[in-house]
Amino acid sequence: MQPVEFKNLFRHIKKCNTAKLQKDFLPFKAHNQIIGWVRPSFMDTLQKHHVVMEENNICTLPAQYSIEMLGNQLIENNMVRAMNELFDVYPSPYAKPVGKIDRAVIPDLGLIGTGVHLNGLVKKRNQIYLWIAKRAKYKRLDPEKLDHIVAGGIPAGFTHNNTLEKEAREEASIPNALMINAEYKSLITYSMIRPEGLRRDVLYCYDLWLPEDFQPVPNDGEVESFQLKKLEDVYHQVCETDDFKFNVNLVLIDLFIRMGIIAKNSQYAHRIKTGLRGKLFP
Repeated sequence: MQPVEFKNLFRHIKKCNTAKLQKDFLPFKAHNQIIGWVRPSFMDTLQKHHVVMEENNICTLPAQYSIEMLGNQLIENNMVRAMNELFDVYPSPYAKPVGKIDRAVIPDLGLIGTGVHLNGLVKKRNQIYLWIAKRAKYKRLDPEKLDHIVAGGIPAGFTHNNTLEKEAREEASIPNALMINAEYKSLITYSMIRPEGLRRDVLYCYDLWLPEDFQPVPNDGEVESFQLKKLEDVYHQVCETDDFKFNVNLVLIDLFIRMGIIAKNSQYAHRIKTGLRGKLFP
């Protein structure tokens, strides 16, 4: 790896770690613990929906109100446009959920969001290929960007494992008989400012080696098309462009280390691995 390639790859990691929680946000407390971070400018809206400011500038939802109730009120009053999909609310990646909320509200309250990403790999003629999806043009976030063969948020009540199986059927028509071979490989975290708000995300990353003759088929309309590309070409595309959805770049960079395109024991790999575990807390 050349220094310029490292710089080009690391810019994607920097873009996904732009949030300065302590400086630009206020802690948001519900269910007797800090679960999110909100912009001070959003506090005026929250105060109209039962949230109060406690000492030490902690925005607090009183115990008689659930986080789901707050989310519903924000949507009903047109403060947030609903996505009509509930997500579990986690104080930290390994904690039990304390409630659930419409997915659309998560960035406004700076809650932790969780998702799964699958690297769909194929080996033929001694070369490694990767299935790439193109997001549909109607997608609310990042339309027409390149994406993984399978990726999606984890709905309330689901684990990352059964979410992966569900998304594989819905997005790419991958049968469970193939999905049982998917292997969990890594965890990626970051906190960033996005147009939709504060993203504090946890991504569960999987690899799946697919047969040469397998052809993914869009099933739920969220993917426009699929393309099989040499992994080396994907590497250069990530280095040189912003064609991929913002967080897909991180999962691919992680894959490049695992596949040896970036030397696993190099100083570059060490810095990248550290960068892929961005801070979720101040």
